Amino acid sequence: MTRPAPAFLLAAFMLTVLAGCTLTPRHIGDGHEDDGPGGPPPANLDGIADARPRSEPLNPGANSPYTALGRKYVPYQSLTPYRQRGLASWYGRKFHGRPTSSGERYDMYAMTAAHTILPIPSYVRVTNLSNGRSVVVRVNDRGPFHAERIIDLSYASAYKLGYVAAGSTRVEVEAILPRSSAAARDPPV
Repeated sequence: MTRPAPAFLLAAFMLTVLAGCTLTPRHIGDGHEDDGPGGPPPANLDGIADARPRSEPLNPGANSPYTALGRKYVPYQSLTPYRQRGLASWYGRKFHGRPTSSGERYDMYAMTAAHTILPIPSYVRVTNLSNGRSVVVRVNDRGPFHAERIIDLSYASAYKLGYVAAGSTRVEVEAILPRSSAAARDPPV
């Protein structure tokens, strides 16, 4: 019985490693060095105000069931309590100016987010679990379509949460409901 040549084994190992690298899905934010502002970021990123929750009619087209990457999603048809912890990522200039699921143009410097099932539009508080920073964003797009991620935030939102350089971070996402719903659920303090 002959043994394979060491060079052949090394070549097979290298091809396997390279194939694994190219097959690993990359999130937009994971390649943050080529998806940020494309130059120096605006000087006022720290001054961008959080989204201000307000009552808005839901977008019927953006809240219809849909399929992405072979998986079916059924968005909520009304504003409802929601709280989840998981991984947040961000998206930037690769989508800047393109239409979102709501039909609005994506603005990487607005306080917005993409979520697979929360109603469009809706508002959520996102808290970075590693540093305690929190922002309020308006959900106006669909995504992320990676099982391990629960929300995609705009560049500005990720910047304010302190994870732009990392590409992703663990967060808690909590729906912000209209005052009448919140008052019924949470007694005054």
